Amino acid sequence: MAIHSPSKSYLGNGNSNGLCWRHVTVFVAALLAAASGAAGDPGKIGICHGRVGSNLPPPAAAAALLRQNGITKARLFLPDQAVLPAFAAAGIDIMVGVPNENLTFLSAAGPKGALRWLQSSVLAHAPADRVRYLAVGNEVLYNNQFYAPHLVPAMHNLHAALVALGLDGKIKVSSAHASSVLAASYPPSAGAFDATSLAVLRPMLRFLADTGAPFMVNTYPFISYVNDPVNVQLGYALFGAGEPVVSDGALVYTNLFDATVDALVAALEREGFGGVPIAVTETGWPTAGHQAATPQNAAAYNAKMVERVARGAGTPLRPGVPVEVFLFDLYDEDGKPGAEFERHFGIFRSDGSKAYDINFM
Repeated sequence: MAIHSPSKSYLGNGNSNGLCWRHVTVFVAALLAAASGAAGDPGKIGICHGRVGSNLPPPAAAAALLRQNGITKARLFLPDQAVLPAFAAAGIDIMVGVPNENLTFLSAAGPKGALRWLQSSVLAHAPADRVRYLAVGNEVLYNNQFYAPHLVPAMHNLHAALVALGLDGKIKVSSAHASSVLAASYPPSAGAFDATSLAVLRPMLRFLADTGAPFMVNTYPFISYVNDPVNVQLGYALFGAGEPVVSDGALVYTNLFDATVDALVAALEREGFGGVPIAVTETGWPTAGHQAATPQNAAAYNAKMVERVARGAGTPLRPGVPVEVFLFDLYDEDGKPGAEFERHFGIFRSDGSKAYDINFM
């Protein structure tokens, strides 16, 4: 999780001569989202299961808790050899994280080395029909620049390994980014990637377009509010503004989530990859550690996210294209470093009760 707010750069609305192209890219994005449906159902919410805690229930209990609440998708941040079989046995579709520290090996090992890693670290513990994504690295371009040159080669090698197994059409390979990958996000149509990251992003975007995989992003309106409460209204971050807060040409925004996703859409278009779908691999709201981190606010944010995912809501720039979303986090993680609120994103308590009233059915 990156501690940042979406950047503000008043670059103009970027809409001139772009309307026809955006109609085309919305259509293409819808086709790609449909084509990649086997890699995950955007109409169902997923939940992240972080494991940096001292009082976490056993994996089988976590898996049962997910199923009891109608949740059939989960993101793991590493190929945990205890969690994978428990979740797979419960019929949960899994996004498996490839840890940053594995990228140098996977980059240098070639397709055969990546195949050995994939078989021993993932497929030995969960059947392929339960694995939906390999999320290669997490926020590498935000805080792990050492691994940046190895990121895309590792993705290519893992994809080649999937091809060798005949699984490339089923398991998609991508990488989760912090939303600070954007150098400009206001207004959304001015969205542009950080220029220092383009040497990695451009070949990655080509790879995503060629393989039908989504661009993955972790985005936290809560953190944007915390970092800039003067310019980010609490209601705008919480889906509670009601009326438009940001106007961008003919488009209006009532919430920061839509604005952030559309800034990414604009950035993708700017690089010539407007057809690449977007998956939000982390978002959520904490229950403690800050005056705005309350169970009531967490319930409001996450319930709204569940509702919009269930109805297949798009964004103003992509109104017909659902956004796949994974909520953070299944449980509080008392071992996480950083600000106090980092340890309080849990939707459930360790005894299986809900931290606040929310319905996933």
